[in-house]
Amino acid sequence: MTEAILSTRNLSKLFGALVAVDGVTIDFAPGKIHAIIGPNGAGKTTLINLLCGDLSPSQGTIAFKDRDITKLTPFQTSRAGIGRSYQKSNIFPEFSCLENCWLGAQSRLPTSMKFFRPAEGYGEVRARAERALDLCGLGRRMNVRAAQISHGEQRQLEIAMMLATEPELLLLDEPLAGMGTEEAAAILELLKELARDHTLVLIEHDMDAVFSIAEVLTVMDNGRVLVTGAPEEVRRNRAVQEAYLGMGDEGA
Repeated sequence: MTEAILSTRNLSKLFGALVAVDGVTIDFAPGKIHAIIGPNGAGKTTLINLLCGDLSPSQGTIAFKDRDITKLTPFQTSRAGIGRSYQKSNIFPEFSCLENCWLGAQSRLPTSMKFFRPAEGYGEVRARAERALDLCGLGRRMNVRAAQISHGEQRQLEIAMMLATEPELLLLDEPLAGMGTEEAAAILELLKELARDHTLVLIEHDMDAVFSIAEVLTVMDNGRVLVTGAPEEVRRNRAVQEAYLGMGDEGA
């Protein structure tokens, strides 16, 4: 069995009496697209927030490449090689696309706080930012303000900002949220391309998209893992059908 690049053991998160994530143990294999699905309140986003350091677990452990990252901050987790995108585009609308990516790229310098050297002198930073934009199909839009590009392009920009930090693993929270058919198709193609060189962990509510792209599925319900397996195996699982896939609504 392939050794996991990211793993959790008995991971839990409590908010007072509410158990949002309940004893979750998952292994994420390197180089795979691993989707996490489940109904409203299943704990999916809370789990992603734990993996990237946005939340601290109440118990359990998280390991990335055999390193314990359970107590790392979001910045430390990012420096370790984990990128994160959010449900709503997290960009700087008044900055150009290049400037947005520049911020991510500059964070990878040995120190990003060198105030006495002009930022434009960092040739490697610009190259990294431009490369990320090219990968996401925004090379020709680099000098356009982020506020002026479409919603789909803003999602591409957020992914480009994440890529500028040169992560090995990408955590994507609803990358297709609010998109039309053509925009969603473009993002799916981008994710497939990125999967050639990265491990992807994503939350997504479009089941057609999930089953078209995911190589591994984890289904959560009430903070717990119901099953993890190949898409067709999961689709046939009766507990999954009752808890989620057989429902009329696809929850958040």
